[in-house]
Amino acid sequence: MQILQLSTAAPKSRYSTDELMEVFPCQIPDGIKRNILNLGVSNRHLVKYADSPSKSETILSETGLVNLCLEACKHTVENAGLSIREIDYFIAAYDVNPFLCPGLSQLLIRKLGFNPYVNHVNVQGMGCTAFTKALELAQNYLAAHPRDFVLLCISGVNSYWFYNQVQGMKDIMEISKINSIKHKDRMQTELRKWIAAMEFFLFGDGAASIIVSNEGSGLSFDKIVEVTNFKKMDYLAGYTRLTALNEPFNFGFYSHLDREIPELGVKYISLVLRKLAGEHIEKIMKATRKLAIHTGSEKILNLIAEHYGIQPEKLEESHEVLKEYGNLAGASLPFILEKIVSRNKLAKGDVVLTLGYGWGFSASACSFEFKK
Repeated sequence: MQILQLSTAAPKSRYSTDELMEVFPCQIPDGIKRNILNLGVSNRHLVKYADSPSKSETILSETGLVNLCLEACKHTVENAGLSIREIDYFIAAYDVNPFLCPGLSQLLIRKLGFNPYVNHVNVQGMGCTAFTKALELAQNYLAAHPRDFVLLCISGVNSYWFYNQVQGMKDIMEISKINSIKHKDRMQTELRKWIAAMEFFLFGDGAASIIVSNEGSGLSFDKIVEVTNFKKMDYLAGYTRLTALNEPFNFGFYSHLDREIPELGVKYISLVLRKLAGEHIEKIMKATRKLAIHTGSEKILNLIAEHYGIQPEKLEESHEVLKEYGNLAGASLPFILEKIVSRNKLAKGDVVLTLGYGWGFSASACSFEFKK
């Protein structure tokens, strides 16, 4: 299976971390500012979807999400020299959508110009491994329909979740002080605010689109390996969930990031690499021309690089995407891959390895070979 075309799109609204710290709803202690800067994110592009300061219920608009996905998909189809009616299967992968139902594919199909009878599927909740799962679904489809074209849309629009968490926040406490709180409920409340702040400054918005087929030249999809929930309770290391409020028509939102996520990310990457390469991990790492590693945070990128002795030049695109866009969830890998393909003179036989990890708790490894 070949990647024929890959395009990315980011919102026009670009904000620096310093700008966002200035407009944060409460004063940020120096210790938390250091936490924020240690994430490795300098700028982010965010969908602007709600301006109303009203305390009444606000229906979130899907327009920003839909327009961003449309931009990425249309560029991909046009640059591939195809028409939308030549696409036989459409896969939309995402986590966040103002509509819990219908899914993202239903919102995009007619706006893209598809026939209403087109085959399509939504992939939701895969988090940062959504890209490789979408590729796997495309590969399975092409095995049964070898002459078809598949269009993938990977949404990394996250601000719908993480912007509203901090609105109206009155204060925020440093981790060292939170750990000294003896009252369990108060400690959980303060920790929840700290996590909300980290998510606000880490996650950005972007969308990517890919066309794949069994014919063509370029990056050839080789092998994919996945692992999830290795220990039965690992899924609790990071998640978002709805909560019930004791009043009609209202639901709450709860998210969690465990302090062990960096080490867990390295562990899960080790598991998928062992499955992918067996005893030849070091050999594979040396032979790989470039690595696209999910932009969880600068700490995790550095831990993985140190663990496997990865040269900095092999990871420069991963660091650049984290710095400029933040954590794009499932869209981070195609953003990195697009930079790798567009700026490097890849030669026939060059190998590119993508590594994704995140909530689930999951990890995936996928190898590509350049055959142009």
